[in-house]
Amino acid sequence: MRILAVDIGGTFIKYALMTHECEMIEQGKTQTPRSGRDALIESIGRIYDAYPDVNGIAVSMPGIIDSANGHVIMGGALEYNNDFYFKNALYKRCPVKIAVNNDAKCAASAEAKLGALKDVGDGVVLLFGTMIGGGIVIDHKVRKGIHCSAGEVSYILTDRAADPSYETVWGNRNGIPMLCRYFARKKGLPEEEVDGIRVFEAVNSGDKEAIEVLNDFAKEIAVQIFNLQTVLDMERFAIGGGISAQPLFIDSIRHHLEKMYASSPYYVPRAEVVTCKYGNDANLIGAVQEYLASEMTQ
Repeated sequence: MRILAVDIGGTFIKYALMTHECEMIEQGKTQTPRSGRDALIESIGRIYDAYPDVNGIAVSMPGIIDSANGHVIMGGALEYNNDFYFKNALYKRCPVKIAVNNDAKCAASAEAKLGALKDVGDGVVLLFGTMIGGGIVIDHKVRKGIHCSAGEVSYILTDRAADPSYETVWGNRNGIPMLCRYFARKKGLPEEEVDGIRVFEAVNSGDKEAIEVLNDFAKEIAVQIFNLQTVLDMERFAIGGGISAQPLFIDSIRHHLEKMYASSPYYVPRAEVVTCKYGNDANLIGAVQEYLASEMTQ
């Protein structure tokens, strides 16, 4: 079986020709259209045209997704997908079996079945990018939620006095762009000159101000992991996204969590914090896992 896995991001569409055992045969990427849903469908269609012998297409994409019906309830970073029966539209262009799910849930599926959560029943995947993606795994299964929005941790409010907005939610405060902004302000640099690579070059060189910024950033993440743990009682949190490749980032989160656990006046069971196994390929691998699972239910 050959499956075309497609991971739609805010900037790029990554894709891979894969086997049912999640082995990658070929990989590539193309820019995500900004003009609208028709251009998005056509972009995927052109990728499909290069692999006409595939058995199906497995799609990972942002937003709140009703995977059973292939309906994008809310498009996340791609607002033009709001209230869009994506699977039906893609099928008209690419007449093969199609499965679609939220990108963070796909990553959680990959980690639950094959990766960092494979040996635990209950866990959480947190993906740090432009915002924060989340996937909740209970009894080895990714929780979808009655409204298909379980795990949408980006929208946790961080200021009790503020009304909900992109400026007041956790995903904005702890997405990678905000880390870069904190660093730029600390250094007095133009924000457009700072990216994650520059921040971690400074951190790894021992720059005290950069390390201070990273510690403050990691502490806010640790606070929310602590909060999630009090509610969910998970065995393990797996951290993903490009930033997860930085050992100092994970170590700082663990350090702040241990301080919170140690100082807490009440008992909170400790959850292990680890790095996701599949990194930037998790969405593609998880999309294939979701595709295979949907075949079993039909």
